[in-house]
Amino acid sequence: MAPLNDEQLHQIRDERREQIKAAAIQVFARKGIISAKMSMIAETAGISNGLLYHYFKSKDELFISLVEEAMAETEAAIQNIYELPGTPIEKIKALTAEILDESGEPYFMLIHQARTSDGVPEKVKQLLEQYSMDTFIDRLLQLFQEGQLAGEFLEGDPRELIACYLSVLSGIMVINSSGIDDYRIPKADMLLRLIARS
Repeated sequence: MAPLNDEQLHQIRDERREQIKAAAIQVFARKGIISAKMSMIAETAGISNGLLYHYFKSKDELFISLVEEAMAETEAAIQNIYELPGTPIEKIKALTAEILDESGEPYFMLIHQARTSDGVPEKVKQLLEQYSMDTFIDRLLQLFQEGQLAGEFLEGDPRELIACYLSVLSGIMVINSSGIDDYRIPKADMLLRLIARS
């Protein structure tokens, strides 16, 4: 068998890194940073502890990396809403559906753990300040103002409207991820009734 070239080795390393991160998100989302162990992450990823430490020197390094990625992706999703076709309410509906999609649940819970757990690294606390609720309100403000001018959104302080919308979404995701069997995620249309004019 021929030896692997640099490009193939690089691809294998990237795939292994993604495998580790996917496993770590699951473990951190369930356990939080204090209760999560590197051995749990290695087991979930199906690799040895030694190989895990080859990619990430510590649990904190791995957690920070994941939170950085999750926050950047969240901000990008909110920024990209302005590129979507449609009216402001249609854009918010698309964002709401994306947020409520079950594939994003572990990322959401990772951020929730970062915000609520003890023992969070200082770098993560700084990231949470950088990406605070006010940051996301600022990003959505123009769209909500346009929606109010178009008569699609309720009147009133748009910042309060956005804060209400984001708080309700956060609460839904926390309850949903707690594993309560008889709980069901509302459809995006139902949630939009909180902010839309009839």
